[in-house]
Amino acid sequence: QVQLVESGGGLVQAGDSLRLSCAASGLTFSRYAMGWFRQAPGKERDFVARITWAGGATYYADSVKGRFTISRDNAKNTVYLLMNSLKPEDTAVYYCAKSRSIHFADGMDYWGKGTLVTVSS
Repeated sequence: QVQLVESGGGLVQAGDSLRLSCAASGLTFSRYAMGWFRQAPGKERDFVARITWAGGATYYADSVKGRFTISRDNAKNTVYLLMNSLKPEDTAVYYCAKSRSIHFADGMDYWGKGTLVTVSS
């Protein structure tokens, strides 16, 4: 059974940094692209960042480009999201998700329960 468990969220001030982690189990982690998404209060879930199965390529939403860094450690079955220069508009529940294949374009089929990030001004 595939499980994705996020951690690392919390309450921070604008300009601070946080690193989120997503521990995966029940799958051969290195076979799948992974992504981070977020959902702000009253809004739809949005794409934040994604990383290919081997970590060789990453992609970001324009809103986080240059501030957030996605990475993965296939030996630890974990994907990370380092968030720098946080802004109040980054406040959201952050979810990690697994792609159906090595190709992110095939869509996501498993999601974690999310971790809350709150950025105060």
